[in-house]
Amino acid sequence: MTQPITDQKISPDDLKNKLQSFQDGVQGKVDDKKNTLAAAGGGALLVLLIIFFLLGKRSGRKKTTLVEIKRL
Repeated sequence: MTQPITDQKISPDDLKNKLQSFQDGVQGKVDDKKNTLAAAGGGALLVLLIIFFLLGKRSGRKKTTLVEIKRL
């Protein structure tokens, strides 16, 4: 069924209110996801930092040099 056509005009305030309600709904969902993504990103960064630290520590042990100085 189709809606009957009426002579009702849409005012700028009607458009503004409808768009504002749509934006509020979307913004609420984005704010909820933002906290989750920030926590996941922080955890991933911490894991990468630990991995890089351990790899750097390991490669530092392999390349030790012994320098011996003798007096003549």
